[in-house]
Amino acid sequence: MEARHEVERIASVYRGYAREGAADGRWSPANAGNRAIVAERFDGLRALFADGPTPLERARVLEVGCGNGDVLASLGALGARPERLCGVDLLPDLVADARARHHDLRFEHGNAEALAFDDAAFDYVLLFTVLTSILDEEMARRLAHEVDRVLAPGGAVVWYDFRVDNPRNRHVRGVGRAGIAALFPGYACHLRSVTVLPPLARRLGRATRWAYPILARLPALRTHYLGLLRKPAG
Repeated sequence: MEARHEVERIASVYRGYAREGAADGRWSPANAGNRAIVAERFDGLRALFADGPTPLERARVLEVGCGNGDVLASLGALGARPERLCGVDLLPDLVADARARHHDLRFEHGNAEALAFDDAAFDYVLLFTVLTSILDEEMARRLAHEVDRVLAPGGAVVWYDFRVDNPRNRHVRGVGRAGIAALFPGYACHLRSVTVLPPLARRLGRATRWAYPILARLPALRTHYLGLLRKPAG
């Protein structure tokens, strides 16, 4: 059963982000700090997939909460095959944007509490800032159950999300190691903290090139976990 009130709340939050122009404002790729965040994460993904259970060039990949599709599309630079990549998002406007931006990839509109895919259909499932946006515990558990269902034995969830609460944004909450383990019991979690506190990173300006790597060495300033959650092989 879908958490209808939570679905409506999430849709309302993202409509608010669109009204305030977040994509061209605080999230803009024109900001050097945002570019540094993305570059650090991309380097992390390169290392993860190099050590992953399935070579990316032959892996079937699903991104849940794909947004505009840019993260999924970036896997092409790491060897992923476009025909093996699929994204799903709760919001039809984001799906339309993803399709317009990335014509060679498949994007579907849907609620990840009930994914329209067969059991064990994917080798990797990407969850990027998804679970922290869901405040309803039951919805989070149902989504995690569906991810487990469509993920092949021995496959992996690729996780990137807040590990701490954001006091400036009541619409998200941090998910720590214990919370991740509760959502995916039995999975082997290989996580590391990344991403300099975004409001700080965005203020670095011309100093970003040298300042971001220095700040990234300070654990207290790293706000996200990035890593693989490996599903048991059988």
